[in-house]
Amino acid sequence: MQVPQDGEDFAGQPWYHGPLSRQKAEALLQQDGDFLVRASGSRGGHPVISCRWRGLALHFEVLRVALRPRPGRPTTLFQLEDERFPSLPALVRSYVTGQRPLSQATGAVASRPVTRQGPVRRSFSEDTLLDSPAQIEPLRARKWSDSQPAGLEHMGQSREGASAVPASTLPRTGSDPVLLKTPAPLASIADSLRASDGQLHAKAPTKPPRTPSLMLPDASGRPPTYCELVPRVPSAQGTPAAHSHPQPEALWWEAEEEEKEEENRCFSRPQAEVSFCPPDNPFCMLGPQNRPLEPEVLRTLRGLFLEHHPGKTALHLLLVDCQATGLLGVTKAQRDAMGVPSGLELLTLPHGHRLRLELLERHEVLALAGALAVLGCAGPLEERAAALRGLVELALALRPGAAGDLPGLAAVMGALLMPQVSRLEHTWRQLRRSHTEAALAFEQELKPLMRALDEGAGPCDPGEVALPHVAPAVRLLEGEELPGPLDESCERLLRTLHGARQMARDAPKFRKAAAGRLRGFRPNPELREALTTGFVRRLLWGSRGAGAPRAARLEKFQRVLSVLSQRLEPDR
Repeated sequence: MQVPQDGEDFAGQPWYHGPLSRQKAEALLQQDGDFLVRASGSRGGHPVISCRWRGLALHFEVLRVALRPRPGRPTTLFQLEDERFPSLPALVRSYVTGQRPLSQATGAVASRPVTRQGPVRRSFSEDTLLDSPAQIEPLRARKWSDSQPAGLEHMGQSREGASAVPASTLPRTGSDPVLLKTPAPLASIADSLRASDGQLHAKAPTKPPRTPSLMLPDASGRPPTYCELVPRVPSAQGTPAAHSHPQPEALWWEAEEEEKEEENRCFSRPQAEVSFCPPDNPFCMLGPQNRPLEPEVLRTLRGLFLEHHPGKTALHLLLVDCQATGLLGVTKAQRDAMGVPSGLELLTLPHGHRLRLELLERHEVLALAGALAVLGCAGPLEERAAALRGLVELALALRPGAAGDLPGLAAVMGALLMPQVSRLEHTWRQLRRSHTEAALAFEQELKPLMRALDEGAGPCDPGEVALPHVAPAVRLLEGEELPGPLDESCERLLRTLHGARQMARDAPKFRKAAAGRLRGFRPNPELREALTTGFVRRLLWGSRGAGAPRAARLEKFQRVLSVLSQRLEPDR
């Protein structure tokens, strides 16, 4: 196979199919080793390598790492797991010619490219400039000499030499000052906004349109290293901007701005209990009525998690955990209702009963879902060992010093230490044989760390930890008894209460640490949804069973996991 050298445009390569849905890509993959590269619409045009391996169609998202512009080095690196490459062709060449696995968890090897039929609609570099997959007008094909709205009818037709314009010379709408050597005068800015939203309406906007992203402000006050502004190109029919390009949410961004304005406000008596887990959210991967453990949804989720590196999955879990705990994304109305700025303080107060129950249920359902990921592997023994390894790697990515999401770490470790999982002797033996490093990390690092956290003696410094381990304090405040002898229980009780008091006092520091971890992070909407409490509850028990009492639901699913465990490795 001919792979282009670094710096060449890969849009003309036979293995690149441009914007292509997951279903169409899977239909093109016929034999083991077949692969193609596509621009995923659900990920804003990011490249995804689709490959068939052992009869399954797998999808691997290629991470794009933005670097500070410097002479003589690329501004973007491409990465699958650990190694980074200066271009996507270099990455494909390395994995295909060297027959290297696309991921260690699956062992999938890409060997035969699936050539596309016909030209690509637009290059990947243009896809990444658009925030919405619904926008299909090619950006570089504009008629740059005529930027008035009347010239939009020529969209898709390029004049001579227009395609050779480098990306750095394309006009930007509302560019950050860090990308400009000198401030542009107001008149030049107005001229550069032609053919944008401002002249497609009766009245031009008062400032250049901005599309907010999930990049958080740097705590040090330095500007971000790259611009997150996304130009919006309406269609020639004049579709309103509100319908053609929805604005992405930035809940905690807005909440932090409001909080800064009200740091000196006086205390107001709380009016009601606050919930950070809306029960009736619609889910794009689940219908209004769904049965428990639908096979099609489980297959979609399995492919979704295989596409993402454990480090990126850990950031998704940190984001959802911070919102479920009330550390980020707290609105002014919620703060006024609960009387404190964050959920870390609310869960220590008497009127935090509802939040404590939500956090307990979240820990339990995530642990059950993690156990199901292992016990639901009815295939070869190596498949279950790979699932165990994936959970161990996710736990390592969540530990202090990494993502620092201790509630997420506790949920993953709860799945690994669940009796139905820990009794699988053959599976754990295969893990030690095939993935020795992960097995040693689990025994020597993760288990002692989790034991110390449960006893209130683990790390809790906001520099290492973005979200502290709240489960011991929540259980204690909800009246659960501490296990062990009386003298040890008293010491553990005092440590837990002191830790809860310190956690509430350091809530602003944890908020700052979590925002630093998530700075510049752009989550996958499907993966973010799949990690919410409501989605996991609907997935495990169905739309009807999700409303049953919590104790009955947990008891029923524990029996399901026991049956699955016995089928995999029956007692002798």
